[in-house]
Amino acid sequence: MPQYLIVALAILAAYVLGSVPMGLYVVRAYTGKDIRDHGSGRIGGTNAMRAAGFHAGLITSLSDLAKGFGAVYIGRLLVPGVPWVEAACGFAAVAGHNWSIFLDFKGGAGAATTVGVATAFWPLAAPILVPISTAILFLGGYASVASTCVAVSMPIMFTLLARDMGLPWVYVLGGFGIMLLIMFALRPNYGRLMRGTERMVGPRAKALAAKQDDSIAASGA
Repeated sequence: MPQYLIVALAILAAYVLGSVPMGLYVVRAYTGKDIRDHGSGRIGGTNAMRAAGFHAGLITSLSDLAKGFGAVYIGRLLVPGVPWVEAACGFAAVAGHNWSIFLDFKGGAGAATTVGVATAFWPLAAPILVPISTAILFLGGYASVASTCVAVSMPIMFTLLARDMGLPWVYVLGGFGIMLLIMFALRPNYGRLMRGTERMVGPRAKALAAKQDDSIAASGA
């Protein structure tokens, strides 16, 4: 088979893998409900947690991470030694997650899938990105801010790694491309953040809900 067809096949396979809506399947298995009818309507780990609890959110996030990791390895195995194909496959996986062929080109924001892509590029990416994004999510309460942190961190991380450790510079270009995909998908969230109407999760969301309950109880007393 000609090389260009193998490359096209790898990128297409990465997109299809990224398109698999794991959050939809996990929430349906836990609750019998459709994740798209809850919260943000997206299929990622945060909305899975809203719809079906912590464990469903964790399984969804890990599954989405695995999609990104696997997509890069599709390129690595089918076209070995060509880093730009790996980067293209990572980009395709995030695009598939955000605009899934199985969900009428709707999906999630792609943060967990991005962590998977970054980890396939460099194994220490997950131990760096996951704690940072998790802390931002649970302390700040905004999934969109945590996703943006992942998006911005990836090209910065790989710029430093390319400069200091000799990783391929094409990973930096892949990181910038993925950053743009995530930010484009999060446009509605940025609008809600500016208006102060963005949904929250974690301890801050619970504290806010408790405060509102106390206010309602006090007004009815």
